[in-house]
Amino acid sequence: MTAIEPGQPAPDFTLPADDGRNITLSALRPAPVVLYFYPRDDTPGCTTEALEFSALMPAFRALGAEVFGISKDTLEKHAKFRRKHDLSVPLLSDAQGHVCEDYGAWGEKRMYGRTFQGITRTTVLIDGTGKIAHVWHRVRPKGHAAEVLAALRTLPAAPDTPGNGSGS
Repeated sequence: MTAIEPGQPAPDFTLPADDGRNITLSALRPAPVVLYFYPRDDTPGCTTEALEFSALMPAFRALGAEVFGISKDTLEKHAKFRRKHDLSVPLLSDAQGHVCEDYGAWGEKRMYGRTFQGITRTTVLIDGTGKIAHVWHRVRPKGHAAEVLAALRTLPAAPDTPGNGSGS
C-alpha cells in the first residue's frame, strides 16, 4: 500500500465514469476534488456513504468541487447502483485497482476472522493546485460526507475557482 500525505502532488489518473465520460484528474484543475474509495456497490456502508455525498452535492458544487466515488466494480454495476438509489455522485471504475493502490486505499482487511486484500474505505481531498489537502483512512460512512465538506470549506481559494469557500 502506498502512503500519500498532505502536501504531496495527487497521483494523476484517467478512469471511466458510469456516465460514459473518462475522468482525468489533472484536467479538473483548478477545481478541488474529493475522491472517496469504497469497497463495493450496493452494500450497506457504501450505500450510506454514497447517499450522504449525493445529498451534499449541491454544497460541494457551490464550492466549485468535483466529487467522485471509486471502486473496482464495473461501470454496469455502478450505473445500476446510481439508478437504484438516485445517486448524484459520478462513480469511477478502477477495475485493475491501480488508482486504489496509488491512493493508499488498497490493503489488508479482516472480516469474520478472515484476512484478505481489498479496498479500505479512504477519502482524499485534493486542492485546486493538485496537491493532497487531507486524507481520511478507514472511514466510517455515517456523517463522513459532512466532515469532508467542512474540510473543503477550509481550503485556500484556487485561482479562477467559483465559490471557493473563502467568502468571495
